[in-house]
Amino acid sequence: MDFLEFLKHGDRYVVPNLSIDLVVIGYRDGVLHYLLLKMGEKWLLPGGYIQKDESVDDAVRNILRQRTGLENAYLRFLSVFGELERRFGSAWKALLESEGLEWKEDYWFNDRFITLAYYALVNIENTHPTISHFDESFAWFEFDALPDMWMDHRSIVVAARERIREDVLHEYLAYHLLPDVFTMPELYELHQTILGEKIDRSRFQKKMLASGLFERLPKLHNNSPGRNPYQYRAKENNRN
Repeated sequence: MDFLEFLKHGDRYVVPNLSIDLVVIGYRDGVLHYLLLKMGEKWLLPGGYIQKDESVDDAVRNILRQRTGLENAYLRFLSVFGELERRFGSAWKALLESEGLEWKEDYWFNDRFITLAYYALVNIENTHPTISHFDESFAWFEFDALPDMWMDHRSIVVAARERIREDVLHEYLAYHLLPDVFTMPELYELHQTILGEKIDRSRFQKKMLASGLFERLPKLHNNSPGRNPYQYRAKENNRN
């Protein structure tokens, strides 16, 4: 449907009062980064709606693909966010007025929306973010440099940051943030970054190798001084 049709009659095509927001997390230069989109004077998470003829899971995958170009990124349900006055009205009003379009208080998208939030772990180098008619630009932000965000989207990012810290203690998922081939020192540094604390290197490596999730690749030989660590990758059935 075109933009004007969506503005006027979008509720005919999507599940009303329900949205999806994605906290897309990448890792670069030793720091976690979060993908945000600029809409008007503030930023927001990539997101969208659930078409009436698709499941929630399909909607999440479709939105992630549309926003990042990724087909099989690691996705995890985060939480439901639904404050009583959770509305995007001021953002939509500013956007429509900037486009020279009519704003009406009774537009369907000015109603209260509950959102299903997910987090995705991605390799930044493999992503190809895109913007829609509603967005001006995209950018990756470190947590300590998050810009002014619409509504409760900052709270969703905070929740995702805390959740991944908890999840990485009990599950092997951090490697989804790395390239397909990586070293144990790289995986170790990533875990320290996520947890925000020092961890025992030897114990960590033994735990990772004992998991059986990774296969060791032939050792690379080069002329640089020092040790050349083995490279690893996730076994076939654990890859995205």
